[in-house]
Amino acid sequence: MSFRYRRPVAKPLDLPFDPIERAGETWERTWGPASAMRVATSVMRVQQILLARYDEVLRPHGLTFARYEALVLLRFSRSGALPLKVIGSRLMVHPTSVTNAIARLAAAGLVEREANPEDRRGVLARITEHGRAVVEAATADLMAIDFGLGGLDEEARAGAFAALRAVRAEAGDFPAPPG
Repeated sequence: MSFRYRRPVAKPLDLPFDPIERAGETWERTWGPASAMRVATSVMRVQQILLARYDEVLRPHGLTFARYEALVLLRFSRSGALPLKVIGSRLMVHPTSVTNAIARLAAAGLVEREANPEDRRGVLARITEHGRAVVEAATADLMAIDFGLGGLDEEARAGAFAALRAVRAEAGDFPAPPG
């Protein structure tokens, strides 16, 4: 099933001005420099926009973005299976969220749950052939819309990634790169 991109589901604000810029101007008059607030607020708004776009693209595949991410992670694993604990850690989500996502993926026949032979108390999620087909089709549809980032050229994407990566490294997600 190929997805033809329409307009995003995120409700456009349709304002005659940029509300974040306007808030920044007021912020500066009230509290001082607003660059950090402008970036933080923009990141949060862009997250809303992107998630709405992803939901629209993934809905025909029976996926949410969280379930899509879990399938991609399983698709990337050497054996096609990972412990739920590892999935939660890699996706940076609460164990309850992982359990819920895997249960829904299992109900849809996209993954199978099985006992972890290396940890009697643990559970493995294994992607099925149907799950592989769905993740391939869903990925093709997300790539067809440039993951909602068609308004940015490669240089802008690289710059945005580098800036956000620095924030993630500073927060301790991984060791900061040298330099």
